[in-house]
Amino acid sequence: MPTLYVLDVENFRPVIEVAAALPGVICRRVGDYAELSAEGEITIDRRATGVNHAAWYSTVAGVADGRVVQQDKDALRVVPA
Repeated sequence: MPTLYVLDVENFRPVIEVAAALPGVICRRVGDYAELSAEGEITIDRRATGVNHAAWYSTVAGVADGRVVQQDKDALRVVPA
C-alpha cells in the first residue's frame, strides 16, 4: 500500500484535500503530517489543487511502500513499490 506524507501546513492543504477526496485514498494525521494511503496508485492533479509550482514541487515529505513515478506540472503519481 503506497503511502505519501505531506507536511500539514497551509501551503499544502489544497493538495491534502484533493488527495483525501480521491476514491480509495485514506487520509489521517500523523504528527505534523498528513498520511495519504491507497491500495493502488495515488494520482493528484496539480491544477485541481490550485497550488503554485513552488509549493507543488515541495509537496512530498516522504513515501513508504511506493515510489514517485511522476511529479510534473500535470500530476503527482505514487505507485506501489
